[in-house]
Amino acid sequence: MSLDAKLGIGETVDLGSHTFQAGEIKEFASKYDPQRFHIDEEAAARSVFGRLCASGWHTISMWMKHNAASFPATVERSRQWGTPIEFGPAAGLRDLKWLKPVYVGDTITFTRTPRAHRALATRPGWRMLTTDNAAINQNGETVMTFTTMVLMKAE
Repeated sequence: MSLDAKLGIGETVDLGSHTFQAGEIKEFASKYDPQRFHIDEEAAARSVFGRLCASGWHTISMWMKHNAASFPATVERSRQWGTPIEFGPAAGLRDLKWLKPVYVGDTITFTRTPRAHRALATRPGWRMLTTDNAAINQNGETVMTFTTMVLMKAE
């Protein structure tokens, strides 16, 4: 089996869904992104958003929560082809876009699509995996996209 097949290159993985509630939106924003449209309904109503919405950092944090929860299944899947994938640290992300607001009651589904990998000359046996990631609301509208790079050991 090719490494592309082992890594599921081009295959979109559904990481799970989350319904955003007012209390958690306010709690997260109060700690990490205290802007009026994330913590106060009346102020949010007067803002460009028109109503309370989640911080983009809250949305990407929920993506990470679901992504991390998927790691054991990904490693187990790779085990069936021999040596399991060993994930290393993330090397960063790029092109983060919050395309639409996430409002109270929105159910967001998070996805990950491995796109490519390349060998690392400085770390024999290790590769850089690039994935495209998305968050999609209950209406099928993409609300967030970004690309991540992560180190992994795979044969």
